[in-house]
Amino acid sequence: MRTATIALCLALSACTQFPELKDSVGPDVDRAAFPDLIPLAPIQATATPTAEDPAETSRAIEARVAALRARANALQRQTTDE
Repeated sequence: MRTATIALCLALSACTQFPELKDSVGPDVDRAAFPDLIPLAPIQATATPTAEDPAETSRAIEARVAALRARANALQRQTTDE
């Protein structure tokens, strides 16, 4: 049943009408001054590398996850006074 539903959705999506794009862009776009492309190497050479240690970042994230899980467990164990 699930496969049939997926197949039906795919078949129906193939029947969609796409908008006509031929005249959607005006002639001013053809005459527009586009920026020049420059090589990436000079930009990369001037970039400063980050000083963060990936292992330290992973440990910090894992500690945060552990703290959030502990907090969630504590909240689940709480009883409400009604």
